[in-house]
Amino acid sequence: MFAQVVFPLPFRNSFTYSIPDPLIDSTKIGVRVVVPFGKRVLTGFVVGLSETTTVKEKIKPVKDVLDQLPIYDENTLKFYEWISEYYLSSLGEALKNAVPYGTEVESKKKIVSDPDVCLELLEKEKKKTSIKAKILSVLADKEVCSISYLQKEVKNKNIYSVLNSLERSGVVSILNEIENAKVKTKKAKFVKLAKSIDDIYAIIPEIEKKSSRQVVILLELLSSKEELQLGDLLKKTKTSASTINSLVKKNLVIVFEKEVERIFKEVYSEESKQIILTGQQTNIVAKISECIDKNQFETFLLHGVTGSGKTQVYIELAKKAIDKGKTVIILVPEISLTPQITSRFYNHFGNITAVMHSRMSLGERYDTWRGFLSGKYKVAIGPRSALFAPLQNLGLIVVDEEHDQSYKQQDIVPKYHARDAAIIRGKLSGCPVLLGSATPSLESMYNALSGKHVLLELPERIDNAKLPEIKLIDLTIEKKKKSMEGVFSKALLEEINNKLNKKESVIILQNRRGFATQVFCNDCGEIIICNDCSVPMVHHLNKNILQCHYCGIVKHVPKACPICGSLALKFFGTGTQRVEDELEFYFPNAKIERVDSDSINRKGRLGEILNSFRRGEINILVGTQMVSKGLDFSNVTLVGVISAETTLWIPDFRADERTFQLLTQVSGRSGRADKKGEVLIQTQNSKNFVLQKVVENDYKGFYQKEIDLREKGEYPPFTRIGLVEIKDEKEDRAKGAINEFSTYLKKYSKELKISPPTEAVIYKIKGNYRFNILIKSNKKVDPSGKFLRNALLNSYVEFNQKSKFKDVKVIIDIDPQSIL
Repeated sequence: MFAQVVFPLPFRNSFTYSIPDPLIDSTKIGVRVVVPFGKRVLTGFVVGLSETTTVKEKIKPVKDVLDQLPIYDENTLKFYEWISEYYLSSLGEALKNAVPYGTEVESKKKIVSDPDVCLELLEKEKKKTSIKAKILSVLADKEVCSISYLQKEVKNKNIYSVLNSLERSGVVSILNEIENAKVKTKKAKFVKLAKSIDDIYAIIPEIEKKSSRQVVILLELLSSKEELQLGDLLKKTKTSASTINSLVKKNLVIVFEKEVERIFKEVYSEESKQIILTGQQTNIVAKISECIDKNQFETFLLHGVTGSGKTQVYIELAKKAIDKGKTVIILVPEISLTPQITSRFYNHFGNITAVMHSRMSLGERYDTWRGFLSGKYKVAIGPRSALFAPLQNLGLIVVDEEHDQSYKQQDIVPKYHARDAAIIRGKLSGCPVLLGSATPSLESMYNALSGKHVLLELPERIDNAKLPEIKLIDLTIEKKKKSMEGVFSKALLEEINNKLNKKESVIILQNRRGFATQVFCNDCGEIIICNDCSVPMVHHLNKNILQCHYCGIVKHVPKACPICGSLALKFFGTGTQRVEDELEFYFPNAKIERVDSDSINRKGRLGEILNSFRRGEINILVGTQMVSKGLDFSNVTLVGVISAETTLWIPDFRADERTFQLLTQVSGRSGRADKKGEVLIQTQNSKNFVLQKVVENDYKGFYQKEIDLREKGEYPPFTRIGLVEIKDEKEDRAKGAINEFSTYLKKYSKELKISPPTEAVIYKIKGNYRFNILIKSNKKVDPSGKFLRNALLNSYVEFNQKSKFKDVKVIIDIDPQSIL
């Protein structure tokens, strides 16, 4: 037997391996295997089996099989094949999403050097900037290092020829070490009684004469009537392991090892409520349930205003799917949304619900993944990666807040969009896909109005709650009236004070982290910019540091301007820390908490904050976009927005849409119960069309104007776009490479609209200069985008074969969410 294996590497083809007799039964399509690959050992995915092969070269055997159960079947494999084909990745790179991080086995090369010899050779080297000199410099300081570390330090990937010559000279040794999986099943020692209850009670008086501690342990085991974990038992009884050993010798208890599941527990919790559906909710549930009953695929767009009860619709539909013996995936855009929705699903479905996200430990993620695989869990909740939960017999996929850009994978290949991929997974699984939002993306609403999706609407809030009254505060007028106190208008401060006096809760949005977003010299005009990125450093007051929010580098706050030496440094711009700082000054008796990625980096911290806010122990919640989505607290009656412009002025074709969505969503946190809600939005641009539509709560009016602009500008949903980004540490190399790539694309310019190569808006990130080409393909001519993808793939292949710029990083993004 032979196995076709793919790897999470940028190779388009599969590789053939022979299956040794002992592994024939366990090698199936859908399992991972450990195999030799060149001089390395790697983990690959089995995508095919055959009894014969046409491969003429020597075929290497499979070394080991990692999985007892297949991770995917042939139908799910089609889903991963679609991802790899549509987003231009290899099948192995797509399949990498199917397994949690840290479970692979691979060999890593380690370099062991003689630092003294390396130092001698470095001193003899004439050209100190050569790759050889750089390598010797690193090896003189570090006796043992990995290949990747060395490549990073010398800032060049082509180091193998130099290393090989150093190895031949005896200066270094290159070792191949097999690294096992970083995460495995966890086992713990348990204790149980070795005799019947009556026998134990009979022997207790005799033991009590010699050791009261042994009696304490026996009584604890008798009262629990089950096995107990050794560590917990010793802690509870305040005894030691020697006491247990004595009982083992007397054949009264048995100590044994057992697997322990690492379960992630959400800190946030809510009481279960009995909810009666409205007539509109009931009709929607009935319509989608028909598809669940018939195993029928259909995409539904649920456009429901904030507070209209979309989550309850998801719960009722999940009940229908579970009752039919099916499984459910609920996607939320960010980890910050998982505490509330997870708590509500736990209240209804108990222990068949599991959450999956990056804040969990490696062990928790691994055990949860295995729980999905074994069928223990039926409901998966989480951000975009939860789409790949290995659930069988899917009955429903929900994409909550479907408009959110966090559903797009920006960091690694494949750069998939979870909303669009969810529709394909639903289609292949024969189950309905429900997209929900108060502010649907223009693409989804266009698809619904053109009949591709089924449009469902919830135009009113539940429990007779009314939408909040939204007002704009024009800061240009407030400044003229001298009605500003720091970053707050007096009107907003008065309203916050009014709500606090009534014991009501307030949410304040400022979509920027840090204290000041720019540090500026008043004498020479210099702004302190990150050395590796073309963006200003942000001042963080609590640690008194400057930090770049793109690469994470940290600097001390300078006492003087680094260019002219002036002491006249000014701190401009407003981040969440500054907003929190000023609120603490104006309202010293209020309990204020900040929610942004800086403040909730500790596991469980977000859940603690939300619990306190729900109980009224926190009066004001200050945050970035995290506070704008999905949070449902009945006591919130005021939402304040410090600056409406943070997203409006971004040079991106989706900027207006993002601003409308953000402000409408955060407004929807106010007045969600019987108390009337208010929203005050501070702006420098009160006549702006987008802001006017937010005040009027007019999604349809906004959609109509924006869709007309998109059609005129030839942007989605009328075109499909691809973005080619080339980056390198040397500006001239990145520029030369993008110009060369452009020449290969030109042959497709009759069918595609190709922009000339340009500097990216943020032209330098993490020390790399960035250049872009934007390609548009009209959907009337190229409805599936196949021509666009072929043009990009063919140009990329030609570039790789012919280009002299071999080391530049080329990134191809289909359907990018941002062109910055």
